[in-house]
Amino acid sequence: MAVKLKEPQQGRNWFFLPLTQFVFDPQTGNELLVKLSLYFYKFFLYWGHSVSLEEATKAAFVMPFIRDWGYDVFDPTEVIPEYTADLPGLKGEKVDYAICKDGKPIILIECKSCKENLDQAKHNSQLHRYYHATDSELGILTNGILYRFYTDTDKDNVMDDRPFFEFNFLNFDDSAVTELKRFSKNNFNPNELGNIARNLLYTRGIKSVISEQLNNPSPDFVKFFIGQVYSGKATQSVVEKFTELTKTSLKEYINDKITERLKDAINKGTEAAPAPLPVEQSSIEEPLAPSAEETESFYIVKSILGQVVDTARIKFKKNKSNFIINIDGKTGKVICRLNFNEKSGKKEIIIPDNLDSTKNSTNQITNLDEIYGVAEFLKSRVRYLTDNSYTAQPEQSEII
Repeated sequence: MAVKLKEPQQGRNWFFLPLTQFVFDPQTGNELLVKLSLYFYKFFLYWGHSVSLEEATKAAFVMPFIRDWGYDVFDPTEVIPEYTADLPGLKGEKVDYAICKDGKPIILIECKSCKENLDQAKHNSQLHRYYHATDSELGILTNGILYRFYTDTDKDNVMDDRPFFEFNFLNFDDSAVTELKRFSKNNFNPNELGNIARNLLYTRGIKSVISEQLNNPSPDFVKFFIGQVYSGKATQSVVEKFTELTKTSLKEYINDKITERLKDAINKGTEAAPAPLPVEQSSIEEPLAPSAEETESFYIVKSILGQVVDTARIKFKKNKSNFIINIDGKTGKVICRLNFNEKSGKKEIIIPDNLDSTKNSTNQITNLDEIYGVAEFLKSRVRYLTDNSYTAQPEQSEII
């Protein structure tokens, strides 16, 4: 699923924009993508047009990005700002961030203002010098929105001119997020970087060639098909005729494959299923779709609780009176309830008491950011529900 952000429009409060307009259903969405998107929407859509200085870009965009990769931005031995990258005869060279492991830099990050165009040659050459001066395997050039990844596939310790991977917060899809996760603290292996980079470069190159040939087949490409289906001589007029036939045939083939997949999906969906057991209609409570505010509040709660529980276990349920956030979808493991009264504008977050299930802590809030004010209570509640143990293994969910 591709994600493309819309430009902010005048007169709209983009700080409270519903995230699901751009991302996924929070029950099934890619967790890294959700976390990255959460801070990015809030910073870029709300502040992005006023963030112009490089230091502001680093604080608003780059630091949260490094943090959500799993690196400790407050540990000066792991994430080092203004890392010295001097070359012989050239002193005072410093790269904006070096991510280190066992005292050695493994990732260099050179930052520019979010207003800067990364295509300027001086930006690339600057990172090129830093890369050559250190033992780092990976160099990243970014303006906080676009991240370009470089390594040395052509010559050892000499950074390639072309990035092997790009991640753009204004236009990304699931496959880009999968690649991005390779460089997180838990997944990054510098020894595998060379193969990863080459595969990404080759894959991107092949896709580019395929795209070009689909839209504008070259004579050699057309002649290949002529040789398979035509017994005559491939004269200029024959090549011109087959160029259009090739374009049409390729498009029809792709459309046929898409149609086949759609038919397969429809047929699978209409296969006979066991008849459901009869139940009392009154015993079923029809699930309701969450509102924009409820969806954003769900993301905020998940981001708060990421340090105490695997956020994949955090679920929600919407009924007529409450928006309920719980563990593993269990009715007996409620983290909190949120009540948003659209008519009065009243908002409240209700957290059950750990020791007395008949009591609740009700907190009035004026905006969703105030949920962060009860973060410690939410964490305490989750520790109680999970016996104070972080686990990535969800319990068997109830049908609610």
